[in-house]
Amino acid sequence: LGGDPFGMTPDQWEVIEGNLFGASLLPYLGFLYFLGKEEVKCPPLGMTGFKFLLAFVFGTIPAAIVAKVQYNEILANVDWLHGPAESLLTITNL
Repeated sequence: LGGDPFGMTPDQWEVIEGNLFGASLLPYLGFLYFLGKEEVKCPPLGMTGFKFLLAFVFGTIPAAIVAKVQYNEILANVDWLHGPAESLLTITNL
């Protein structure tokens, strides 16, 4: 028991997670583009929510960098940064 089933270190996982996070932006922008087409008829409030999710993404990136550089921790372990970042996600769901 214990240990990573793939034999990877936390630092290796962090690199993979960061790359996946960055790679997800282009498909999401494509999603927004097609969702915004008139024939899709997405309700304006729904479109606003999907667009505001980008505020969460762009707010989380600097917070994660500060957590790593200042505290050598992941964002989830630095409460005073994690709370405001997650509040952006909460606003998206309103």
